[in-house]
Amino acid sequence: MKKIISTDKAPKAVGPYSQAIEANGTLYISGQLPINPVTGQFVSDDVKEQTQQVLENIKAILEKADYSFKDVVKSTVLLKDIADFGAMNEVYAKYYTTDLPARVAYQVANLPMGAYVEIETIAAK
Repeated sequence: MKKIISTDKAPKAVGPYSQAIEANGTLYISGQLPINPVTGQFVSDDVKEQTQQVLENIKAILEKADYSFKDVVKSTVLLKDIADFGAMNEVYAKYYTTDLPARVAYQVANLPMGAYVEIETIAAK
């Protein structure tokens, strides 16, 4: 059985998809952009600040579904410029301190709305 997860503490979907779906003890969080859920705007044009907002959005969805960063098993990081990997990783490391998930990071040609970073997340209990 699948359950749709949605919270006002993370930005609304910018297309025909859910913030997250929980199925059989696994939580699939759609790629999160650096959108402030209150303003509906990007937090800044700084990759560190964008990464922090993305992770705060992920945190809000995890909490809504009664999960935490310790439950995350896989992250997919999409970067507009792979040269930003170090800056993104510095912020990422503040959220994942133990029970580190598997992860992959890619440079992509472009991200929605001109974002510098987007992160997709899978958590399991």
